[in-house]
Amino acid sequence: MSPVLLSLAALCWGAVSPEPTIQCDSEPGPSPEWMVRHTLTPGDLRDLQVEPVKSSAAMEDYSILMNVSWRLRADASIRLLKATKICVTGKGDHQSYSCVRCNYTEAFQTQSRPSGGRWTFSYIGFPVEPSTLYFIGAHNIPNANMNEDPPSMSVNFTSAGCLDHIMKYKKKCIEAGSLWDPDITACKKNETTVEVNFTTSPLGNKYMALIQNNIVIGFSYMLENQPPTRASVVIPVTGESEGAVVQLTPYFHTCGNDCIRRKGTVVLCPQTGRSILGGWLPLFLSALLVATWVLVVVIYLMWKHERTKKASFPTTTLLPLIKVLVVYPSEICFHHTVCYFTEFLQNHCRSEVILEEWQKKKIAEMGPVQWLTTQKKAVDKVIFLLSNDVSSSCDNTCGQREGSPHESSQDLFPLAFNLFCSDLRSQTPLDKYMVVYFRDADIKDEYSALSVCPKYHLMRDAAAFCTELRVKQPGSGGKRLTACFL
Repeated sequence: MSPVLLSLAALCWGAVSPEPTIQCDSEPGPSPEWMVRHTLTPGDLRDLQVEPVKSSAAMEDYSILMNVSWRLRADASIRLLKATKICVTGKGDHQSYSCVRCNYTEAFQTQSRPSGGRWTFSYIGFPVEPSTLYFIGAHNIPNANMNEDPPSMSVNFTSAGCLDHIMKYKKKCIEAGSLWDPDITACKKNETTVEVNFTTSPLGNKYMALIQNNIVIGFSYMLENQPPTRASVVIPVTGESEGAVVQLTPYFHTCGNDCIRRKGTVVLCPQTGRSILGGWLPLFLSALLVATWVLVVVIYLMWKHERTKKASFPTTTLLPLIKVLVVYPSEICFHHTVCYFTEFLQNHCRSEVILEEWQKKKIAEMGPVQWLTTQKKAVDKVIFLLSNDVSSSCDNTCGQREGSPHESSQDLFPLAFNLFCSDLRSQTPLDKYMVVYFRDADIKDEYSALSVCPKYHLMRDAAAFCTELRVKQPGSGGKRLTACFL
């Protein structure tokens, strides 16, 4: 090649403009271009995409950021483009809003890259929190003039929860128990009990195990003060438990009532296998035969001896379950008061307990009045549960937050009280009504009609209360109170 051609090639190569890149900075407020009227403005974006990326591999500095990438539309208006603005709004436990403005370092001379592809850029910097819905919007600058339809593009992105294989290493998730493996095993010992085993966590020592089979059939609270080890608890159940779901709720000091819950499934407990005795099997069978013969002789002699007795003691029989409907005002703390009272009824008073919190589906299908009327006829006792323990201790234990039983449950207490008043006015026997209270709760004036019912203070009157469950009280006759006319 001649020196002249080489010189021309070098001159042309030096005249090629560098490709545009971006420089991004925070811009929370409106862009200055909004205050200026433009004769011509660039078009909107061609494409907008979002994906999460790890910012560091080090566990102590682990974070997840949002990679926002966009593609420009290939038309003549690209020559007017100066910048692209991206705004992200997060909707989760904590709402967030932030914007960045990405300025292009060079003016666009062509509608596509010199290589032939479309102009594509990306920005990494918006932090990502677990289980959060993000709204991402982007538009080109100069933007449309005021009172004109601004071209823009938006997408939605929902981040994964704390059990995601990437998200679980965030500090917030670790404190909620994302790295804790309880290794839950649960088996049905018999028709009335389930054994639950799990590995405790160093983050806390309080747990609640809940067994559900469409409805809650059993639960128990546990306090384990030992270092991480296998814990075991036997839970009484009131229904078929095989195949039921076991929900283990931890209460760690780092997350309180918002810790990650784990689940397992109830299976049949394995039976102890018979040992193979090998050469000792014939001797073992012979000994077993002799022992059986001796046992039969002993049983026969005892039976014959008992027949000769003139006096005999009555046979102790297990009393049947008492079906109890428990109603309580909305301000009462469900986990702190109602759950503990339910556990007391089941374990100490042989009672089958019915709570509206466990039958929300039936209540929705039948309606609260019809459901209460049906339950009142079917149960042996109706207990009005009262408590003045609705202060900060309840808030700390139950957690006054959205979705808790305290907020989502319908208050059936006034409806149940109206049914009681109806029985009182119609002179229907009131032997199935009882009032139970904790501490020194007084019956409010609007519910003063309950004063005609037997009242018990737990745990001071625990023995008398369990006895009263099985005693039929005489009716209250025609006694009427104006407090019933609500």
